[in-house]
Amino acid sequence: MSTQLGFYLDAAACNGCSVCLVACKDKYDNPVGVNFRKVIHQTMGHWEEDSAQPGFLVPQISAYTLSIACNHCADPVCLEACPVAAIQKQEDGLVLIDKNICVGCRLCQCCPYDAPQFNEELGVMTMCDGCVDLQGTGEEQACVAACPQRALEFGDVEELAHKHATRVAGVEPLPDPAITRPSLLITPHRNSPLSRSEIDG
Repeated sequence: MSTQLGFYLDAAACNGCSVCLVACKDKYDNPVGVNFRKVIHQTMGHWEEDSAQPGFLVPQISAYTLSIACNHCADPVCLEACPVAAIQKQEDGLVLIDKNICVGCRLCQCCPYDAPQFNEELGVMTMCDGCVDLQGTGEEQACVAACPQRALEFGDVEELAHKHATRVAGVEPLPDPAITRPSLLITPHRNSPLSRSEIDG
């Protein structure tokens, strides 16, 4: 069985502090506007009739956050879009950009997760590489190590799925996981609506 590295997120534990984003940005010294990881703040609400006071409406409000980076997808559309084959999927499942080949055309920005980021200073596309330089060192990825809530993990997705008894990747407002088959596992927040494919699947 081949390895597929990816991320696990406990959305119930994530508090949206963005420390993961800052740690990643610091590690890669990314310029303003280039973020390999992003924190999505999702809010929802509707009105319901008050059962104790018919005719009166009361708000039902909820919110949660999702910390998302490149999902090193099984079917990466960024790889398919690259005209110079600068994006490759490695044996360990990581999807990496070769900066020596990339021409900065930005066609890989078709990614529904907005993972590839154009670095104007370098003139090429960049994105999360799973902290590939830390493999085999015993150190955690920058975002994982920085999370004060321990909401993030990184590793083989089969092992993560077994450990956390979850395979959910389709949580609103993320795109339908059937598009790219992301290597992303999420334990949903109790208020998280799942995507249609997760409900049907």
